[in-house]
Amino acid sequence: MKILIQGGRLIDPASNLDRKGDVAIANGRIVHLGDVSDFGADRTVDASGLIVAPGLVDLCARLREPGHEHEGLLESELAAAAAGGVTSLVCPPDTDPVLDEPGLVEMLKFRARKLSRCRLFPLGALTRQLEGTALTEMAELTEAGCIGFSQAEVAVKDTVVLSRALQYAATYGYTVWLRPQDAWLGGGVAASGAVATRLGLSGVPVSAETIALHTIFELVRATGARVHLCRLSSAAGVELVRTAKKEGLPVTADVSINSLHLSDVDIGYFDSAMRLTPPLRQGRDRDALRAGLADGTLDALVSDHMPVTVDEKAVPFAEATPGATGLELLLSLALRWAKDAELPLQRALAVVTAEPVRVLGSALGSLSASAGRLVEGGVADVCVFDAGASWAVTPDMLASQGKHSPFEFSRSGFELPARVRTTLVAGHIAYEAA
Repeated sequence: MKILIQGGRLIDPASNLDRKGDVAIANGRIVHLGDVSDFGADRTVDASGLIVAPGLVDLCARLREPGHEHEGLLESELAAAAAGGVTSLVCPPDTDPVLDEPGLVEMLKFRARKLSRCRLFPLGALTRQLEGTALTEMAELTEAGCIGFSQAEVAVKDTVVLSRALQYAATYGYTVWLRPQDAWLGGGVAASGAVATRLGLSGVPVSAETIALHTIFELVRATGARVHLCRLSSAAGVELVRTAKKEGLPVTADVSINSLHLSDVDIGYFDSAMRLTPPLRQGRDRDALRAGLADGTLDALVSDHMPVTVDEKAVPFAEATPGATGLELLLSLALRWAKDAELPLQRALAVVTAEPVRVLGSALGSLSASAGRLVEGGVADVCVFDAGASWAVTPDMLASQGKHSPFEFSRSGFELPARVRTTLVAGHIAYEAA
């Protein structure tokens, strides 16, 4: 199908494009940017007054399948991605069964391709069953479609195992994705501090993150492995990453929408909606995360999408399942952050388009030259949205099977900016607002 997106404001942070124009799409690719006439489109999308941007790239979204279908199905969560303007996403390996066998990865990618809603890039398990003892067959998992290797939320207790994993990854050019969390200090349910103390909740100290970061950086120095640090949560962690980057270590990092906008004060009186991983820290940590994302210390903003059922939240705080839906909120919360920080729209879009693609790098293969970009000859992954619109997050507004969000209007009391109107994946209309 030939599609013409007409009269929108074209914004591509990767090329500093920002002007009014049209986007002509044929055979799944962008064939022209600018003024288009005599194109003979089969379908025209009126983008007057709207922003036409690259499709969003989310580096952390759990789709809950296989193994947790009661919390989310591939169909529902990829539909949520399309509704949020997300055209590419990375999913961690902590499914059930764990993504430690090539057949499981191939099945997941096949099902995602059949749905044609979003490009799916799985992370393979770094160790068998995420148990932290035996390494997986990384080469076979890469051939099956994995773009890197992760332990998800499970820390590797044995430093020898982690060192060998990084050595192997460095030899073959694989990226290891790690959430810096000490296995022994990270067992609490809330961030250590006055709020956790007042509520009597077991705490996770900042040192749980910084000790893990020191260990990772020492091993990176020794092995030369490329590491992506997932969902930093503390001011001290941001400063360590800043120092490591100045040293030239091959590390990148991201932050979740939750840590960027919320703090431990939002827990209130045991609000299980705020039971998240990593736990919400103090206001000064949130401010440091915002500044780190603004200055490039943190490379990308992620949705940290993890749908959970109502029943899993309708329990005492310490017993609640951590997680929240996020795919449909990623664009809005990126724009809200940029507005609060007085940053231009291009910067807001960069941390959810061009910068995540840079993190993924050569693992994307032929897509690395055009994913997260608007470029002639590139893939037609496009997000058309109304930056002037606002919306209240309510369960009935969410396509995700998980209807829980800490930003729900009844809880937050504020509306979010921007609403996606049309999402295209490889030139196919994956979502269109009613």
